[in-house]
Amino acid sequence: MDESAIHERAARIKLLLMDCDGVLTDGRIWILENGEDQKAFHTRDGLGIDLLHRGGLMSGIISGRTSSALERRAQSLGVSYLWQGRDDKRQAFADTLAQAQITPEEVAFIGDDLTDLPLMVQSGLAIAVADAVAEVRERAHYVTEANGGDGAVREVVELILKAQNRWDELVNSYLA
Repeated sequence: MDESAIHERAARIKLLLMDCDGVLTDGRIWILENGEDQKAFHTRDGLGIDLLHRGGLMSGIISGRTSSALERRAQSLGVSYLWQGRDDKRQAFADTLAQAQITPEEVAFIGDDLTDLPLMVQSGLAIAVADAVAEVRERAHYVTEANGGDGAVREVVELILKAQNRWDELVNSYLA
């Protein structure tokens, strides 16, 4: 898809939804002795989500796994919608859109694996991280330069906020 078409799609976005493992993280899961899991999140993705919210947009995460680490991270970032333990993510997607009172065209979704495809094909802006599986990259409107867990979410936030002419104002707020 050409850059102007991606820009047009990004300009309509009101909600950024994403998978967790392989998008917010590099996909690796460390299982601790006590049965809890440990994940590593990139700080630039966190600041990106904060900037998204400051730009007036919403965020959400739909994950197939359940993780207390994700719950803590989502809460600390002020993520509006968090769905965990969803083998079939379609109902969580539909519920989120109903609660947010938006249309699929107003949603950007970032995925990395096959379970994300049903949400990507419904979204106004379907995004694959650089290291997503081939089938996901092939169906994406936009493929990030960054891998999952390595700033891909931040890259998408910048794309959306620049398309909506909000990026410069947010950057300048750090210089004031």
